[in-house]
Amino acid sequence: MIPKFIEIVGREVRRGNRELLRLVLRDFLGRRQERTRDLSVHLDAAIAWICRAQDATGSGGVARSYCVAWHPYFRTYGWLPAYPETTGYIIPTMFDHAAATGRADIRRRAIAMADWEISVQMPSGAVLGGIIGMPPTPAVFNTGQVIFGWVRAARETGDERYVAAAERAGVFLVEHMDSDGVWRRGLSRHAKAGPQTYNTRTAWSLLELGQMTGDRRFLAAGRRNVESALTRQLPNGWFSGNCLDNDDAPLTHTIAYATRGILESGVLLGDPRYLAAARATADALLACQRPDGSLAGRYDEHWRPVVRWSCLTGNAQVAIIWLRLASLIKEPAYLRAAERSLDFLASLQVLDSQNEGIRGGVAGAYPIYGDYGRLEYLNWAAKFFAEAIMLKQGCASETVNADAARRVPMGGTFDQSVVAALT
Repeated sequence: MIPKFIEIVGREVRRGNRELLRLVLRDFLGRRQERTRDLSVHLDAAIAWICRAQDATGSGGVARSYCVAWHPYFRTYGWLPAYPETTGYIIPTMFDHAAATGRADIRRRAIAMADWEISVQMPSGAVLGGIIGMPPTPAVFNTGQVIFGWVRAARETGDERYVAAAERAGVFLVEHMDSDGVWRRGLSRHAKAGPQTYNTRTAWSLLELGQMTGDRRFLAAGRRNVESALTRQLPNGWFSGNCLDNDDAPLTHTIAYATRGILESGVLLGDPRYLAAARATADALLACQRPDGSLAGRYDEHWRPVVRWSCLTGNAQVAIIWLRLASLIKEPAYLRAAERSLDFLASLQVLDSQNEGIRGGVAGAYPIYGDYGRLEYLNWAAKFFAEAIMLKQGCASETVNADAARRVPMGGTFDQSVVAALT
C-alpha cells in the first residue's frame, strides 16, 4: 500500500490537488476527529450530500460517487453520472428521513428518484448495469435494488405506475432464475459467473414485492434463492460464492448484503432458520470488530482479515444488521457494537470541507486509498450510514414493506417461537 500511496500523492501533488493530499495524509497518519456532535448532525450531513449528488446529475437519479482524484476506469474527476442500482435503494432512506423530519422537499426528491428509475427501465423490465452512459445491459442485482424503491414509492403515494414497474422487474427476475434458485442469466457484465450469495438481497426485494402484490411467483422465487444461499453457509457463518471479485476473501460489503437479505427474508416469512443463519454471521462479525469499532475490508473462510483497510460501506451495513437483531432479541452486545461502528464512521465523515462532493459524504475505504471505492465518496456508503443512524434513533422502517414494519416495530416484539430460535 505504501507504493500506491506514494504514487497517488505524487501524481495529485503535481496536479495541484491539495484537497486529496489533506485526506490522504489524514488517513495515512491515522488522524480522526473526535465525535462530539449528536449523530443527527452526521445524519443531516449525509442526507445533504445525497441531495447534492442528485442535483449533480440533473436527472432525478443520484450520482454514483464523487471522485477526489482521477478515476482510472471512468476517466474523470468529480461527480459521476447517475447510478440506477443504488438510487433505487436510496429511495426508502429518503422517505424515512422525510417522515422523521417532516421535510416535504426530501419526499419530493424520493419521488423524483422513483420517476427517474421508471424512465430508464429497460423494455425487458430489468434495470441497467453500471452508470448512465455505459452500454445498456441488464443486471439482476441492480433490478432487485430498484424494486425496493418502487415498492416504497407505491406504498407512499398509491401511484400504480410504481407497482407496474416493480412487477415488470419482478417478472424479469423470476424468468431469469434457474430452478435451483440461482441467477446465472441476466447478470451484470461486472458480475462474476456462478452463484452470487449476496443476491439474497435481491430475493428480499422479491419477497417485498410478493407481499405487496400477493403474487406467489415472487414469494416462491425469493424463498428459492435464500434456500440456495443457505447451502453455501459454513457452520461458522461465512458464505462461499459471495464476492464481486474474490470468493476466497469476500468484501465486508457483500457479506453484509447476503446477511441482511437472509435476515429480512426471515422477518417477512417468519422463518426462524433464516434468522438463525443471519445471526450466525452477525455473531462472527461481532468477534471481528476491531478496538476502534471498524471491521476489515475482507475476511477469509476462517474469519481472518486479509487486508488492513476497512470498507466503510460494509461497516455501516453490518451496524444495521446488529441494530436489527438488537430490536428483535434485545441483545445488548449488538447495540454496543453498532454504536462503536457508528462512532468510527462518524469520526471519518468530513463536515467542514468547502468541497460539496466531500462534505457530509462517506468514503469507500479507510484509509481513503484502500482498495474499495478508492479515493471516492460513494452514494451507497452515505445511504447505509444514514440508514444506520435512523435505525439507531428509531425513525427508520426496518423494511420497505410498511405492513411488515408494523409487525416488527423497532423496539417491539416478534413471534416468540422465532425469538426462541434466535436465542
